[in-house]
Amino acid sequence: MTSAAPNGPTPPFRLYNTATRSVEPVRPADPKRITFYSCGPTVYDDAHIGNFRSFLAADVLRRWLESPLCRLESEAGAGGAGRTVLHVMNITDVGHMTDDSEGGENGEDRMAVAGRRLAEAKKSGKLPADVSIDPRDPYAIAAFYAVRFQEDARRLGLKVAIEAQKDESLMPRATANIDGMRSVIEHLLARGYAYAAGQPGKRAIYFDVRRFPSYGALSGNTLDSLREGAGERIAAANQSEKRDPADFLLWKEDAAHIMKWPSPVVPGAPAEEQLGPGYPGWHIECTVMSARRLLGDAALARLLDHPGTSPSVIDVHSGGEDNIFPHHECEVAQSVCAFCNDRAAAEARGGFARHWFHARHLFVEGEKMSKSKGNFFTARQLFEPPHGFEPAAVRLELVKTHYRSNANFTMQGLRDSARIVERWRRFVETPPTGDGRATLAPREAARASFVESMSEDLNVAGAIGALNKFINDVPAPSAADIDLVRAFDRVLGVLELDRGRPSSVFISHDAKKDEIMAAILDLFKDNPSLSVSELADKLVERGAAKQAKNFAISDAIRNILAKRGVAIKDVAGGKVEVRRS
Repeated sequence: MTSAAPNGPTPPFRLYNTATRSVEPVRPADPKRITFYSCGPTVYDDAHIGNFRSFLAADVLRRWLESPLCRLESEAGAGGAGRTVLHVMNITDVGHMTDDSEGGENGEDRMAVAGRRLAEAKKSGKLPADVSIDPRDPYAIAAFYAVRFQEDARRLGLKVAIEAQKDESLMPRATANIDGMRSVIEHLLARGYAYAAGQPGKRAIYFDVRRFPSYGALSGNTLDSLREGAGERIAAANQSEKRDPADFLLWKEDAAHIMKWPSPVVPGAPAEEQLGPGYPGWHIECTVMSARRLLGDAALARLLDHPGTSPSVIDVHSGGEDNIFPHHECEVAQSVCAFCNDRAAAEARGGFARHWFHARHLFVEGEKMSKSKGNFFTARQLFEPPHGFEPAAVRLELVKTHYRSNANFTMQGLRDSARIVERWRRFVETPPTGDGRATLAPREAARASFVESMSEDLNVAGAIGALNKFINDVPAPSAADIDLVRAFDRVLGVLELDRGRPSSVFISHDAKKDEIMAAILDLFKDNPSLSVSELADKLVERGAAKQAKNFAISDAIRNILAKRGVAIKDVAGGKVEVRRS
């Protein structure tokens, strides 16, 4: 690790690259304009916190790349002032199959599953009164969940979702890019990288993996390991029509599919052998949506008509660990072969993106998320009663573990994150004192430590540690101290979020009833077991007991409140933290 001493040179940013399996400098084609694509959600349900862990890891990476504190290898000086990141995240609103291991060929249409779930919710009265949706309409289903995803994403500070309010093209829909998918597939067919197979009515277009020698390089798989039965990758029902069992779906003919479009034209095939209506495979969507928005339609058309020599056309591509194979592996193959000439494709060792970034899995209370286990949470479930956590606490809990480590989400950890957020907030909202000269040394040390942590493989945990130490070292912040913490937070993205309902409040033991009621109103106004006035009375009584050192009464009141949904904890400075239990 390159050390960043206070007043020393800023270390260049190094990040793990899945393609090379090493931590290496980030080297965009243009350091002042970085192109970044993130695989987004398939909108047939609300996004869960495991999804958002991946999305927020990408958001922190994007924010660090934009920060003037971040320096790239090609840049001199302290950092990258003036650098921009063009970040795009797709929304997959095509109803792929529940078994998508082969690209969307088997199982049941996800939109049909979502339609049944919404119909049941509508029948049972579980849908909100203001929601009007036809569960038989797949486009309405996709639009309903897309809006909900974007709401959750904005509340969690996902910059691409915030920017998409003004520029919808930053979150492209798969259904709006079908023509581009057909065009890329037709070029792959014409150049011999894809082929049509199957019986009329059930025909498909597959990518020929044997035409791309480095297939498997991203994930570490080999074609030999992908034969029938290897990791349940290949369904026997589809084997006979493929040239190789690992060949993956680009397009499926299916007149019965609830979302369907005219199929790509197979060059040289007579009319009776052309495919009828169908739908795209899962993998081809991201190739088209990323290249189309990041490069532009004209540049994409030029690449298809006159393929280039570079296997990489965008700078950074992100997703969850589960996207590496098969999704991103297939995306590399079809993209390189679509955008490179034949010689470059044959000699490529991976490609499409210069840097591949993947966040690992999220566990909940030490176990895989499961609705049957009761440990499955969507983001909005955590925002709403009975949990009532503010988005800043949820965001911090989801980003604070290093992205290449499995994260363990716990309710206690979330409560701890809420307290950290409040601590940071109190620091930046404290009226500044002095001119900052007395805190120059801890400020420079904090800056160096924060930059060093973020510059070495996006070590958010280390950066948070540097921020917390600085706040400990500076009890009375100056304006310069507050500015530094805000600069750190522009990378972490926590304090800028809407507070919503506070997760806890801090009250002095000698506070009066009206002061307490004002402090706890938003937090407890809908508590069915205890009115705000009753709670305030109990806290006044307990505060008096604490001051009189009558700990028996103090503890008894704490236990009574715990049974009525109120958790209290004495903290330094003669105060008590009050929160919903």
